Amino acid sequence: MRCFGDGDPLYEQYHDTEWGVPEHGEHALFERFCLEAFQSGLAWITILRKREAFRAAFADFDPEVVAGYDAHDVARLMGDAGIVRNRAKIDATLANARAVLELHDAGRSLSELVWSHAPADPVRDPRAVTFSDVPASTPASRALAAELKSVGFRFVGPTTAYAAMQACGLVDDHLAGCPVVTRRTPHS
Repeated sequence: MRCFGDGDPLYEQYHDTEWGVPEHGEHALFERFCLEAFQSGLAWITILRKREAFRAAFADFDPEVVAGYDAHDVARLMGDAGIVRNRAKIDATLANARAVLELHDAGRSLSELVWSHAPADPVRDPRAVTFSDVPASTPASRALAAELKSVGFRFVGPTTAYAAMQACGLVDDHLAGCPVVTRRTPHS
C-alpha cells in the first residue's frame, strides 16, 4: 500500500511520481508553496483536483506575472469557483510572488533559500512505519518558515513549510512499506 492516495488515480500518480521527488525549479517551488498554503485546513486531494484551475488562475505560477496582480485580479480570483476562494490565501500568494522577485533582486533564488534548509540526510532512520511516526514540523521547517517570513512570505508556518519540504523532496517521508521505497530498495 502507498503512503496515501490508493484508490484515486490522480492521487496515486501524484504520490508515485511527484511527492518526495527533489524539486529545484523556481516556478515549481513557488507553485508548491502556494498550493500548500491553499491546502491549509483542507484535504490535499481537494487542492490536487483543483491544481489545473489554480495554474490557469495564477498564470502557471509565474511569480513575475502574479506579483503584478491588482485588485481586479483579486476580484477575478475571488469569483473563480475552480480554486479555493479564500481572500487571505489569495493575498498571500500575491505577496509571496513579490517576495520571490525581491529575492531575485537581491541576487538570491527561492531554490537556494529553500534548499539551504534541507537536512543532510533526507531519510529518517529508521524510516517511519505510519504517518503517526512522522512529525508535523521539525527544527528545519521552523527555520525555513522563519526565513521565508523574514523575506515577505505569508501563510507559511512550520507545518506548511514541512509539508512543502516533503512534497519537494527535501525530506523523504515515504513510509517503510510504501511501494516507492520497496522499488528503490535492493533485494538480497
